[in-house]
Amino acid sequence: MASHIAPELLYLESKWASLVSYGMTVDLLRDVLPIDTRLNPKTVRNHLHRMAERLESELGDERPNFVDSCPRDWKALPLPEGEMVVGIDGGYVRDWTDRKSHFGILVGKSLPQDRSDRYLGLVQSFDTKPKRRLWEHLCSQGLQLNQAVTFLTDGGDDVRNLAAEMAPYAEHHLDWFHITMRLTVLGQYAKGLVHHDQEAGERIARNLLRIKRYLWHGNSRASLFWSQDLADDLYGLEEDCSYPNLKAFTQAVAEFATYIEHNAHAIPNYGERYRNDERIATSFVESAVNVVIAKRFTKKQQIQWSRRGAHMLLQIRTRTLDGTLRGQFETWYPGLSANDDQTSTQAAAA
Repeated sequence: MASHIAPELLYLESKWASLVSYGMTVDLLRDVLPIDTRLNPKTVRNHLHRMAERLESELGDERPNFVDSCPRDWKALPLPEGEMVVGIDGGYVRDWTDRKSHFGILVGKSLPQDRSDRYLGLVQSFDTKPKRRLWEHLCSQGLQLNQAVTFLTDGGDDVRNLAAEMAPYAEHHLDWFHITMRLTVLGQYAKGLVHHDQEAGERIARNLLRIKRYLWHGNSRASLFWSQDLADDLYGLEEDCSYPNLKAFTQAVAEFATYIEHNAHAIPNYGERYRNDERIATSFVESAVNVVIAKRFTKKQQIQWSRRGAHMLLQIRTRTLDGTLRGQFETWYPGLSANDDQTSTQAAAA
């Protein structure tokens, strides 16, 4: 039972297993500690899951809205330390149950102005308290109800719903990176079209540049109009054009127009934000997705995960990466605060 194991050993198991495989964690522990030879990857995994379950048990109840006071109370709060920027994006890992499919993981990174950054991770199809998790994550970084918070997302419904009603002064912006990524794909289709119908291909390429300019300046209405016009233009070419990817191009443009329509309310003036040194893209979250997911979950493509197993590992891994795991263990086991990471190794061997 994990309760019969030295807290120092539990901490080392959890920390190392969140960074490398369970098998490598056992090898590392055997190299540095005179531990029981019966220790195996399954035992380490079970111990990590129990620590993650303890974190889960401390989460409060899920609620659709965490703003339960009036604006008059917000004005009485002390001035916040500054704006908080929160980026949320997703990735996929292979499913253990259905080995030909994948399931989604959401990864977030919050950047307060005067505090340390923190990571957030959850499995969408497993987590029953995603909004509570995000709320407590932000509160741990000093969130106040009178604080400006900017959420940058890819515009997906799951991500948008997660961040909704999270703070009174929150702004929700569509990430410029995901817009340009879609436009780049459309631009590649247009280049291919030029080889089959030069006039149409060049006309459509010009329209794509026009749409990008409108989006850069926050003119979602004009960009939507020209996106729909572009879709109509392509539809009219379908019978006479020999371009083999025309149907896929037409569908991609229609999907882009729908994407802009659904997220029109979240399209700011990117040019103005850029000139004011305000964030417009989630490049910092793209790197976070790689750090949190790729380097532990998908680096070896044959690795498959259960939803529960991935979710539990995420809770420990994110705290390891942002440096808060040690403090959490010290809260659970006050005796740990007397040791640093070096002496904890000696205590685990005792």
